[in-house]
Amino acid sequence: MSFRALPLFLLSSLLAAAAPLPKAAPDQVGVSSERLRRVRALLQRYVDRGEIAGAVSMVARHGKVVHFEAQGVSDLETKAPLRTDAIFRLASMTKPVTSLAVMMLHEEGRFLLDDPIAKFLPEFKDMKVAVANAPNERAAGGFRLEPAARPITIRHLLSHTAGIASGTAGPAVDLLKQLNATRKPEDPLAGYIKRLAALPLNFHPGGHWEYGLATDVLGRFVEVVSGQSLDEFFRRRIFEPLAMRDMHFYLPDDRLPRLVTAYKPKDGGGAVLEKLTAPGPASRTGRFFSGGGGLAGTAEDYMRFCQMLIGGGELDGTRLVSRKTIEAMTANQIGPLTLWQDTYRNYGFGLGFRVRREIGQSATLGSVGEYGWGGAYGTYFWVDPAEKMVGILMIQLMPYAHLNLRPEFQNAVTQAIVD
Repeated sequence: MSFRALPLFLLSSLLAAAAPLPKAAPDQVGVSSERLRRVRALLQRYVDRGEIAGAVSMVARHGKVVHFEAQGVSDLETKAPLRTDAIFRLASMTKPVTSLAVMMLHEEGRFLLDDPIAKFLPEFKDMKVAVANAPNERAAGGFRLEPAARPITIRHLLSHTAGIASGTAGPAVDLLKQLNATRKPEDPLAGYIKRLAALPLNFHPGGHWEYGLATDVLGRFVEVVSGQSLDEFFRRRIFEPLAMRDMHFYLPDDRLPRLVTAYKPKDGGGAVLEKLTAPGPASRTGRFFSGGGGLAGTAEDYMRFCQMLIGGGELDGTRLVSRKTIEAMTANQIGPLTLWQDTYRNYGFGLGFRVRREIGQSATLGSVGEYGWGGAYGTYFWVDPAEKMVGILMIQLMPYAHLNLRPEFQNAVTQAIVD
């Protein structure tokens, strides 16, 4: 079905009539109802201890939703109960959406994965690599520049092996922090990416895996190749066809009341939370469409996206990409390179997702081939094709890493499988 060719009134009618995700009793799809109740108990403990204000959790198996609950409050001051249709800042859970957009254009024959990004964004031609002057002093010891050993490719960007400057590590970390300090929601993406390209790389492309701003570069790439803003591409090519009605970079006025308040631990830790001033969804003038972290949306909308993924690129008769494209995106693309070893031991990385290479030594229960990602405000999802299972957790806490909530949630869900 081609949504681009439909008249606006007909498209609106189709979206209004889009069927909700099917539901089932857990026991009908091989999930123990009794054991699944451990999910609610786990999240309630975090709410009761005051470590999170609230959480929305959602689980599906074999295409059927078996758990969908909201616990706690959306705002600690008003005590408004959290609802399942609450809207959350998704942060880096935007990255898989951008990666899918890239692969949609790949299917149209617009490029090959090993094409240099400079073919489309010339500002990335003749990149330099920052090499630390002193070993083990990547930031403080200063650096020298040397020419990149190879061009940055689109595959490098999708797999986070491009060496793009990072805000948390690398010789040029302070330069990137200075760049980001001047960025405003009103600034177009194009100008920011040109300034980013002027910074040195952290390493030679393909040499390491390091999480950074590669997917923001890909967002601009989508704009150049498609001739549309990233916001328009997402809306017309992904959100409208999948009936993801509440996914936006900047929320319309009628969605703002459902935006959950973001919090941070007071004084950097403990169970006392204070409001976090968070940029993005509430801006009325935003034009900066961050493909790496700008979206806000609901658990149900993101579940529709995940059901398309686990359905091999199709949901409710609407196909966005082929099964073979999903297979490529969820295959390890980085060989023996490693991710963060504290949380993602035995994981590789595909074209937009972490990908489990083996079961052993992982912090979470799951299967080989399980994939997913999370966001800086604590949001999290995974897709387990072997078990035909999807789990989604939505919270709004930054930083969240001092909590074990995300792996504990995945374990609480996965242990409920009984068939």
